[in-house]
Amino acid sequence: MKGLLSRYRIFIPFLLVISGCNDHRDALALGSTERDQVALTATANEIITTQPVLEGHVVKKGEVVVTLQSQQQQTRLTKAQAQQQQAQAYLQRLTNGSRPEDIAAAQAQVEQYQANFRDKNTDNLRIKRLFLKKMVSTAKRDSAQTQRDIAHAELQAAINELDKLLHGERIEDIKQAQAALVMAAAEVELQQQILQDYTIVATRNGILEHLPYHVGDRVAKNATVAIITTETVPYARIYVPEPYRVNIAAGKQLTIHVDGIKTSYQGTVRWIATIPSFTPYYTLNGSDKARLVYLAEVDFPDSSRELPAGVPVQVEMPHE
Repeated sequence: MKGLLSRYRIFIPFLLVISGCNDHRDALALGSTERDQVALTATANEIITTQPVLEGHVVKKGEVVVTLQSQQQQTRLTKAQAQQQQAQAYLQRLTNGSRPEDIAAAQAQVEQYQANFRDKNTDNLRIKRLFLKKMVSTAKRDSAQTQRDIAHAELQAAINELDKLLHGERIEDIKQAQAALVMAAAEVELQQQILQDYTIVATRNGILEHLPYHVGDRVAKNATVAIITTETVPYARIYVPEPYRVNIAAGKQLTIHVDGIKTSYQGTVRWIATIPSFTPYYTLNGSDKARLVYLAEVDFPDSSRELPAGVPVQVEMPHE
């Protein structure tokens, strides 16, 4: 009996030690240090021509990271620029009015068609008189009438052209030409922007973490061609056990322990999920609810700016 009691005396403290360890473990939220990452994507289905910065090197905002082959886009831009110049020249011709030489040429053409019309009209009258005397055929009479009508139409067209040169273009035509020029200019601007986007630059300062493709690879549009880890203060991505969720909200101060560093940090909760991770609550019974965890992000203080990403952390959970 004494031996049995002795065994219990040894076993009970051992259980208490385990229980204390488990309580301590449950009071910590585990996770790792993280930094914001920026994914740069391809703007076209093209071949990579250059990658000026190597993986692991520092990049500054605006620095070229990847360039894509751009001959086809350059051709599109050249075509748009030519169409803009054409629209500009047409509008200028409408608004500047006609040159004296053009007016003189139009007047000469009107005189020429007037003379031709007089001749055709005279021939038509003569053929009609002969037809009445039954000296020409019906076909001859009809042909003379047709020639006279053609000459009249040509004269009228020449008069209209001269009138157009003398009085200028209609306001409706000018407005239409102006709209066409605006549209052409917008197309040039668009094609220039697309061409510029073939040169992919860093959008933030940081470390070029990864280049998924190499020079010579053809990449699909919107494929990730570079990943940059930003030079911001890191944060801890942790999983908060369910019993502590109710006491944690954005702005809450928490103590963070980083593996390999003796001193701890005071962090601030940036965000915590409202939906639990892993197993949904409705599939668990009452005794299993503590297995729920909530993803959270805790910002480090500025003094931790040099911490690397991916290091395990433990965050102390509040007891109230």
